[in-house]
Parts: sequence; structure tokens; C-alpha cells
Amino acid sequence: MTGWPHRPVIYEVNTAVWLNELSTRAGHRLTLADVSAEDWATVTPAGADAVWLMGVWQRSPAGLAVANANSDLQQSFRDALPDLSPSDIIGSPYCVRGYQVDALFGGDAGLAAARAALADRGVRLVLDYVPNHVAPDHAWVLTEPELFVHGDADDLAKEPAGWAEIAGRVLAHGRDPYFPPWPDVLQLNAFSPALRAATARTLGSIADRCDGIRCDMAMLMTNAVFGNTWRGLIGPAPEQEFWPQVLGSLRAGHPDTVLIAEAYWDMEWTLQQQGFDFCYDKRLYDRMLGEGPESVHGHLQADLDYQAKLVRFLENHDEPRVASKVAQPQERAAAVAIATLPGATLWHEGQFEGRQVRPPVFLNRRPDEPLDIELADWYRQLLAAVDGVRDGDWRLLAVDGWPDNQSCRQLLAWCWDGSDLESSGRHVTVVNYADQPAQGRVRLDLPGVAGAGCRLTDLLTGEQFDRSGDELAGDGLYVELAGWQCYLLRVEST
Repeated sequence: MTGWPHRPVIYEVNTAVWLNELSTRAGHRLTLADVSAEDWATVTPAGADAVWLMGVWQRSPAGLAVANANSDLQQSFRDALPDLSPSDIIGSPYCVRGYQVDALFGGDAGLAAARAALADRGVRLVLDYVPNHVAPDHAWVLTEPELFVHGDADDLAKEPAGWAEIAGRVLAHGRDPYFPPWPDVLQLNAFSPALRAATARTLGSIADRCDGIRCDMAMLMTNAVFGNTWRGLIGPAPEQEFWPQVLGSLRAGHPDTVLIAEAYWDMEWTLQQQGFDFCYDKRLYDRMLGEGPESVHGHLQADLDYQAKLVRFLENHDEPRVASKVAQPQERAAAVAIATLPGATLWHEGQFEGRQVRPPVFLNRRPDEPLDIELADWYRQLLAAVDGVRDGDWRLLAVDGWPDNQSCRQLLAWCWDGSDLESSGRHVTVVNYADQPAQGRVRLDLPGVAGAGCRLTDLLTGEQFDRSGDELAGDGLYVELAGWQCYLLRVEST
């Protein structure tokens, strides 16, 4: 499927956990080819443009053995799943043995069936790629050792946790520069011309089987980060950056594949410039869940070309469940904001139902939790309501207060100006991002409002307000919102 929307809505599914739950309910093992239309409907809510099937590739028995021998990992598994059993641990989806679909999920044929089922619903398929490392039993370890970062006996002796001896070679474990090495994977050499060619081939193979690719920890492969991490072991940096070289080859054969970078350390702009369609907006996540409205407002003043290529989210498989971080009123306010901003949006299976436990990706089972059906209905209503809202030009709106009332600082406001008042193409979002009441006047920067009568319809509640266009264009829209309350307003002429 081609023709991605400019602002896609992506729904992430933990493939192993999801299929295991479907299999338990059915009483026998199901693969991706066996998923019913009803079950596909649960992961393709109205308004979703793509499903990210996280973790479909072959998992490594060697990596699983490492996980089973690691006491810290085992404790994290028991923390998430108190009744843990050995069959629950299947290994990390980011310790990839090969980019073929794991037999547990039905192999490549099962994935093809899943892609067809999604396409029938008008939904695209997103898959993972892990550029930084592979499993120790990946075929490249024996057939193409030049793709890896090599050391020697001295390196192994000085830092045994950072190196592994395999087939007479000392190879580095994968890492990022701020954490200890990952003991279950081996580090690929981003400066190697052979690795760049192999990456392009692998990405092309993945792109043959999906519509979008999410690249894990993409910033690790940039010349600056990789060079600083492995200085002294890899030689000088190539003249060309890793991603422009690799993605240039990919685009030649797959021009419509959407590429998403997992990005941290304020490297989103760099990766956008190096060819990614979208990059994680971790900075907004941190501000929304750990800071306040003025911090969020400051973030949203960034250049629109930059914001249009960000992925907004409140949780994913790497972050804690949002329901475990904040109370539900704040979660709803944050979700309204995320859903109506420019860029892509990412929702995580289980988020809608208020799950609080994020299972480690090594597991194929999660604990039973009480599901919040009312919250799930609200989320699905939000996604359906927002479908069609994010059209036209987006603008951050100013909100004014009074000398003796500065609660307006709690209010976040923006508009989507699709066309004109007659075509219902204008929408305004106002969020009180604090737990105290707030009042203010939102300066509606909407040409043509003056002189018209305006009807404002809240798409979340159905409530309607009639206002004078002269008032809206002059003093602005007066709003009074309780703590964490939101408006998602359609603006029409009366």
C-alpha cells in the first residue's frame, strides 16, 4: 500500500504478547495468518493509518541463553510477571538472528497474510530494523566478519563484559555510549563500506514486505556518535554519513516506504536531514509527563517543518505505561494534545485500556490487569474525532489573561485552518494542562471570522457554542476550563 498521509496515526502492537493472548483464548496456537477479522479490528481503531507489528523477526537462541543467565533481567521479568514460567521468556526482538519472520508467528507467509488483511482495512504495515547490532548467532558473524567491530585479547582481558570471543575473533558487544554493553548482541561497524551495503540490502528486503520501517536507536549510526563511541577501534570516519548513503540506495527501489527513526539526545533534526520521514519526539514526551504547560508551549514554538516530521507519543514498548506515570485526567489532556499536533502520532496497544504494566520485550505474556473500558471508548472516540481535523495549516495560538489572573499560562491552544468557515475545515484545540481552573482569551488567528456568526462544536462532547465573529477576531475566544479540561472545537459559520 502506498500513499501515506502526511500526518499518519500509528498503532504499535507487541506481536508476541498479542498472538499469545489470541492463542490462549482460541485454545490452540495462532499465527499472523490465523488472526480473525474481529481481532484485526481491535488493533485498527478508526483513524489509524498504520499498525506497527513490533518484534516479528527471528529471535536468537544464543541471546535467549544470555537472558536466562542474567539475574537482573530475570528479576525484571518477575517484577512484571509474578507468576513467570520458563515458557514466557522467548528472547529479545532486538537480538535479531535473521530478518525472516519468526516461525512462532507464521514465518514470512504469515506476515504476508497479515499485510494483506491490514491493506483490506486501508491500514499500512510498519516493521522494525535494528542497524546497530545483531545476535551472536546471526549468519554474518561467520560469513561476513568484516561487518563487526573487532578487538583483541587485551581488550577482552581489560573489559570482558564488553567483548566476546567467537570463532577465534574478539568482537565487541553492542552498546550506546552512555550505558554498559548489551551482553546478548554484537556491534556492527557503521564505518564499514561492506556493512553499509549489507544494511541497504537488508532494508530493501524488509521494505519488500511492509510499508514503513522503524529504525531502532538510529542516532547510534551517525558518524559523530559512532566515532565517539568506538574511537581508536574503527579508523577514520567516511566522508559520507551512514544514513544518507544507506537510505539513498533504499529510496531508489522503494520510494514510498516511510522511514521512522527512534531518536534521542536532541538528534531529531540531524536525522531528519539525513533522510528520515519521521523521528521520535522524546523531548515533548519528557515535557508533557515531567514538566508543565509553559515547557510544552516552548517546545511547540519550534519551526513547523521540524515539527511536521516528529512522532508524538505518550508511551511505547520502551517507556513506562502512561497510566502508571500520571493520573487519568492528565493522561486525557495529554492525549488530546498529542492527537491534534502536527507530525505523526503513535499509540501503544494496551494504552487505551489503562494498562499499567509494561512487559519486558523478552516475554510473550503480560499480567492480567483490570481493563478500563470507559477509557478505551474515550480513546477510540478521540482518534475517530481527530480523523480529518489535522488538515490545512497548523498554528500555535496566543492566550491572554488579565493583570490579576494569569491562569492563562496553563492553557495550550492551537488551530488547524483547513479552508474556510463554510466547509467545516477549521478546528481549535484548547487544553488546560494543569490541575487548577484556568481562564483566558484565545486569540483566534482565523481570517474571515470578523463579521460572521460562528458556531463552535466540541467534537469530544457534542456541546455547541454560538459566538460573534467580531468578538473572536477582536478580544478572542473566552474559555474557562477546569483542571485538565480540554476543548476540541470545530469552527463553522452560522
